[in-house]
Parts: sequence; structure tokens; C-alpha cells
Amino acid sequence: MDYVSALVPPFVMAGFFIALVVTIVKSQGGANKAKEDAAVDAALSRAEAVQQAQPRP
Repeated sequence: MDYVSALVPPFVMAGFFIALVVTIVKSQGGANKAKEDAAVDAALSRAEAVQQAQPRP
């Protein structure tokens, strides 16, 4: 019976990992893609603006 208790945690973790990967793959693209791309573009623009505003030594 000890072998069952030793094998259960890896199988449970593998199941959660597979569910996580499936969720990530399903969330890529679609209606959320444009919103996510816009958020990344806005963050990059802000970072570039801050970097250009700082005086160079």
C-alpha cells in the first residue's frame, strides 16, 4: 500500500501541470490577444518614454 501513497502525489502534480498548460494554450489568441498585445505595447511605450526622458551622463 505504500507504493500507492508514493505514486499519488506525482500523478496529482502531473494532472495540475497538464491542466495549467491546457489553460495557457487555450488563452492564447482569440478575443484576448488584441487586448494583451495592446497592454504590452503600452507598457513598452511607457518604458521607452521614461528611458528617453532620463538625462544621459
